[in-house]
Amino acid sequence: MNVPVASETYAAQIRRLAELTARVAAQRAEAHAWYAQQCAAAERAVTGAAEQVRRAESEAAEARDLVERVDAETAHLWEELRTRVRSGGRRLGDPPGPAREATGDPVSRLRGVRDLLDRIRQRGELPGSANPLLVCCGIGGSLVAYALGMGARALGHGSSGDLAVGMPVLALVSTLLGPLVGLAPARLLADRRHAVLAPRAITVVVAAGLAATVLLLTLAPR
Repeated sequence: MNVPVASETYAAQIRRLAELTARVAAQRAEAHAWYAQQCAAAERAVTGAAEQVRRAESEAAEARDLVERVDAETAHLWEELRTRVRSGGRRLGDPPGPAREATGDPVSRLRGVRDLLDRIRQRGELPGSANPLLVCCGIGGSLVAYALGMGARALGHGSSGDLAVGMPVLALVSTLLGPLVGLAPARLLADRRHAVLAPRAITVVVAAGLAATVLLLTLAPR
Protein backbone atom coordinates (compact mmCIF):
# COMPACT_ATOMS: atom_id res chain seq x y z
CA MET A 1 0.00 0.00 0.00
CA ASN A 2 1.45 3.40 -1.03
CA VAL A 3 2.25 5.79 1.75
CA PRO A 4 1.47 9.41 0.98
CA VAL A 5 4.54 11.73 0.99
CA ALA A 6 4.47 14.85 3.02
CA SER A 7 4.17 18.04 1.08
CA GLU A 8 7.39 19.43 2.55
CA THR A 9 9.36 16.39 1.39
CA TYR A 10 7.82 16.54 -2.07
CA ALA A 11 8.57 20.18 -2.42
CA ALA A 12 12.17 19.57 -1.34
CA GLN A 13 12.57 16.85 -3.94
CA ILE A 14 11.16 19.13 -6.59
CA ARG A 15 13.63 21.86 -5.62
CA ARG A 16 16.47 19.36 -5.66
CA LEU A 17 15.38 18.10 -9.07
CA ALA A 18 15.24 21.65 -10.35
CA GLU A 19 18.69 22.38 -8.95
CA LEU A 20 20.10 19.22 -10.54
CA THR A 21 18.42 20.10 -13.82
CA ALA A 22 19.88 23.62 -13.71
CA ARG A 23 23.30 22.24 -12.81
CA VAL A 24 23.15 19.75 -15.68
CA ALA A 25 22.06 22.52 -18.04
CA ALA A 26 24.92 24.73 -16.85
CA GLN A 27 27.44 21.92 -17.27
CA ARG A 28 26.00 21.12 -20.68
CA ALA A 29 26.29 24.77 -21.67
CA GLU A 30 29.84 24.88 -20.30
CA ALA A 31 30.70 21.74 -22.27
CA HIS A 32 29.23 23.25 -25.44
CA ALA A 33 31.16 26.48 -24.85
CA TRP A 34 34.39 24.55 -24.24
CA TYR A 35 33.80 22.49 -27.37
CA ALA A 36 33.14 25.64 -29.36
CA GLN A 37 36.32 27.22 -28.00
CA GLN A 38 38.35 24.12 -28.85
CA CYS A 39 36.90 24.05 -32.37
CA ALA A 40 37.67 27.75 -32.85
CA ALA A 41 41.21 27.23 -31.51
CA ALA A 42 41.67 24.24 -33.82
CA GLU A 43 40.42 26.25 -36.78
CA ARG A 44 42.77 29.09 -35.89
CA ALA A 45 45.63 26.62 -35.57
CA VAL A 46 44.79 25.07 -38.93
CA THR A 47 44.51 28.51 -40.52
CA GLY A 48 47.83 29.57 -38.97
CA ALA A 49 49.51 26.35 -40.08
CA ALA A 50 48.15 26.79 -43.61
CA GLU A 51 49.45 30.38 -43.64
CA GLN A 52 52.85 29.20 -42.42
CA VAL A 53 52.90 26.51 -45.11
CA ARG A 54 51.97 29.09 -47.76
CA ARG A 55 54.64 31.48 -46.46
CA ALA A 56 57.20 28.68 -46.37
CA GLU A 57 56.34 27.67 -49.93
CA SER A 58 56.64 31.30 -51.06
CA GLU A 59 60.01 31.66 -49.30
CA ALA A 60 61.18 28.38 -50.82
CA ALA A 61 60.15 29.59 -54.29
CA GLU A 62 61.96 32.89 -53.72
CA ALA A 63 65.01 30.99 -52.47
CA ARG A 64 64.98 28.81 -55.60
CA ASP A 65 64.70 31.90 -57.80
CA LEU A 66 67.56 33.53 -55.89
CA VAL A 67 69.70 30.42 -56.27
CA GLU A 68 69.01 30.34 -60.01
CA ARG A 69 69.82 34.04 -60.37
CA VAL A 70 72.99 33.69 -58.31
CA ASP A 71 74.09 30.64 -60.32
CA ALA A 72 73.40 32.42 -63.61
CA GLU A 73 75.20 35.59 -62.49
CA THR A 74 78.10 33.55 -61.12
CA ALA A 75 78.46 31.68 -64.41
CA HIS A 76 78.36 34.98 -66.32
CA LEU A 77 80.96 36.66 -64.12
CA TRP A 78 83.15 33.56 -64.17
CA GLU A 79 83.00 33.51 -67.98
CA GLU A 80 84.06 37.16 -68.07
CA LEU A 81 86.91 36.39 -65.68
CA ARG A 82 87.87 33.36 -67.77
CA THR A 83 87.97 35.53 -70.89
CA ARG A 84 90.09 38.11 -69.07
CA VAL A 85 92.52 35.48 -67.78
CA ARG A 86 92.65 33.71 -71.15
CA SER A 87 93.66 36.98 -72.79
CA GLY A 88 96.62 37.05 -70.42
CA GLY A 89 97.83 33.66 -71.62
CA ARG A 90 96.41 31.61 -68.75
CA ARG A 91 93.50 29.21 -68.48
CA LEU A 92 90.77 29.02 -65.87
CA GLY A 93 88.70 25.96 -65.03
CA ASP A 94 85.06 25.62 -64.08
CA PRO A 95 83.53 27.96 -61.48
CA PRO A 96 83.80 26.76 -57.85
CA GLY A 97 80.77 25.31 -56.09
CA PRO A 98 78.88 27.02 -53.25
CA ALA A 99 80.66 27.19 -49.90
CA ARG A 100 78.88 25.26 -47.14
CA GLU A 101 79.63 27.81 -44.41
CA ALA A 102 79.18 30.92 -46.51
CA THR A 103 77.26 33.76 -44.85
CA GLY A 104 76.00 37.12 -46.00
CA ASP A 105 73.92 38.33 -48.90
CA PRO A 106 75.08 36.68 -52.15
CA VAL A 107 73.62 39.52 -54.21
CA SER A 108 75.86 42.09 -52.53
CA ARG A 109 78.87 39.81 -52.94
CA LEU A 110 78.13 39.38 -56.64
CA ARG A 111 77.71 43.14 -56.94
CA GLY A 112 81.19 43.56 -55.46
CA VAL A 113 82.62 41.04 -57.94
CA ARG A 114 80.85 42.82 -60.79
CA ASP A 115 82.30 46.18 -59.70
CA LEU A 116 85.77 44.61 -59.50
CA LEU A 117 85.47 43.21 -63.02
CA ASP A 118 84.24 46.59 -64.24
CA ARG A 119 87.35 48.22 -62.80
CA ILE A 120 89.50 45.55 -64.45
CA ARG A 121 87.77 46.13 -67.79
CA GLN A 122 88.60 49.84 -67.65
CA ARG A 123 91.77 50.08 -69.68
CA GLY A 124 94.54 52.35 -68.60
CA GLU A 125 97.35 53.95 -70.57
CA LEU A 126 100.51 52.17 -71.52
CA PRO A 127 103.22 52.75 -68.92
CA GLY A 128 106.40 54.64 -69.64
CA SER A 129 108.31 51.36 -69.77
CA ALA A 130 106.55 50.62 -73.07
CA ASN A 131 108.06 53.68 -74.80
CA PRO A 132 110.98 51.75 -76.33
CA LEU A 133 108.51 49.34 -77.92
CA LEU A 134 106.44 52.26 -79.18
CA VAL A 135 109.57 53.80 -80.69
CA CYS A 136 110.31 50.50 -82.40
CA CYS A 137 106.76 50.43 -83.76
CA GLY A 138 107.20 53.91 -85.22
CA ILE A 139 110.59 53.12 -86.75
CA GLY A 140 109.42 49.76 -88.06
CA GLY A 141 106.35 51.31 -89.68
CA SER A 142 108.51 53.93 -91.38
CA LEU A 143 110.94 51.29 -92.65
CA VAL A 144 108.09 49.21 -94.08
CA ALA A 145 106.53 52.24 -95.77
CA TYR A 146 109.90 53.39 -97.11
CA ALA A 147 110.60 49.92 -98.46
CA LEU A 148 107.23 49.87 -100.20
CA GLY A 149 107.96 53.32 -101.60
CA MET A 150 111.33 52.16 -102.90
CA GLY A 151 109.68 49.18 -104.56
CA ALA A 152 107.04 51.38 -106.16
CA ARG A 153 109.72 53.84 -107.34
CA ALA A 154 111.78 51.03 -108.82
CA LEU A 155 108.73 49.67 -110.57
CA GLY A 156 108.01 53.11 -111.98
CA HIS A 157 111.54 53.51 -113.31
CA GLY A 158 111.26 50.25 -115.17
CA SER A 159 107.91 51.14 -116.70
CA SER A 160 106.54 53.64 -119.11
CA GLY A 161 103.41 55.64 -119.60
CA ASP A 162 101.01 56.27 -116.73
CA LEU A 163 102.70 53.67 -114.57
CA ALA A 164 106.00 55.51 -114.77
CA VAL A 165 104.26 58.70 -113.67
CA GLY A 166 102.01 57.23 -110.99
CA MET A 167 104.48 54.97 -109.20
CA PRO A 168 106.78 57.77 -107.97
CA VAL A 169 103.73 59.59 -106.61
CA LEU A 170 102.58 56.40 -104.87
CA ALA A 171 106.08 55.92 -103.49
CA LEU A 172 106.08 59.47 -102.11
CA VAL A 173 102.66 59.02 -100.49
CA SER A 174 103.71 55.69 -98.99
CA THR A 175 106.88 57.22 -97.57
CA LEU A 176 105.03 60.21 -96.09
CA LEU A 177 102.50 57.91 -94.46
CA GLY A 178 105.29 55.91 -92.87
CA PRO A 179 105.04 57.60 -89.44
CA LEU A 180 101.40 56.51 -89.22
CA VAL A 181 102.00 52.88 -90.20
CA GLY A 182 103.55 52.17 -86.80
CA LEU A 183 100.23 52.90 -85.10
CA ALA A 184 98.92 49.48 -86.19
CA PRO A 185 101.48 47.39 -84.23
CA ALA A 186 101.29 49.91 -81.40
CA ARG A 187 97.54 49.26 -81.19
CA LEU A 188 98.18 45.52 -81.04
CA LEU A 189 100.70 46.11 -78.27
CA ALA A 190 98.15 48.13 -76.30
CA ASP A 191 95.47 45.47 -76.74
CA ARG A 192 97.91 42.80 -75.64
CA ARG A 193 98.57 44.70 -72.43
CA HIS A 194 94.88 45.54 -71.96
CA ALA A 195 95.52 49.26 -72.32
CA VAL A 196 94.43 52.10 -74.55
CA LEU A 197 96.57 53.82 -77.15
CA ALA A 198 96.51 57.23 -75.50
CA PRO A 199 97.61 60.46 -77.18
CA ARG A 200 100.98 60.27 -75.43
CA ALA A 201 101.67 56.83 -76.92
CA ILE A 202 100.46 57.98 -80.35
CA THR A 203 102.80 60.96 -80.15
CA VAL A 204 105.75 58.69 -79.33
CA VAL A 205 105.00 56.38 -82.27
CA VAL A 206 104.45 59.19 -84.77
CA ALA A 207 107.47 61.14 -83.59
CA ALA A 208 109.72 58.09 -83.86
CA GLY A 209 108.28 57.25 -87.29
CA LEU A 210 108.68 60.83 -88.48
CA ALA A 211 112.29 60.98 -87.31
CA ALA A 212 113.04 57.68 -89.05
CA THR A 213 111.35 58.85 -92.24
CA VAL A 214 113.30 62.12 -92.27
CA LEU A 215 116.52 60.22 -91.65
CA LEU A 216 115.78 57.78 -94.45
CA LEU A 217 114.95 60.56 -96.88
CA THR A 218 118.13 62.39 -95.89
CA LEU A 219 120.32 59.35 -96.38
CA ALA A 220 118.59 58.23 -99.58
CA PRO A 221 120.78 58.46 -102.69
CA ARG A 222 119.95 61.32 -105.02
